Amino acid sequence: MKKLLTMMVACLVMSAVGVRPIAASSNPEKERRFTEKVRVGIEKLGVGRDTRVEVKLLDKTRLKGYISEINENDFVVTDVITGASNTVAYADVRQIKGNNLSTGAKIAIGVGVAVGLIVLISWLIATHRD
Repeated sequence: MKKLLTMMVACLVMSAVGVRPIAASSNPEKERRFTEKVRVGIEKLGVGRDTRVEVKLLDKTRLKGYISEINENDFVVTDVITGASNTVAYADVRQIKGNNLSTGAKIAIGVGVAVGLIVLISWLIATHRD
């Protein structure tokens, strides 16, 4: 009798509290968000031979090269050596690694090199004066 009463109280408490299973984001929703994230990342990298990427697809294919074209639903990866182009849908991407220096980073590197050269030349002139 005690066990039955305990079970009934537990059921009542659970129903009163409103314990219901909650589903996290559905798979299509997660896939849509990931696809959007990939698209935004590709757009940030930009297009051109300097935009090197390594793409892993859902079918475990790997592509290396540069982004030669960006479209609404896909992008094109062109192999640097062979020149072969592969159109990749954003939804087919499992992982992407890319590198592309922004214009600001390129300017900062150039300024750093120029300042370094000026300091080196000034030091050489100062130490070799007779």
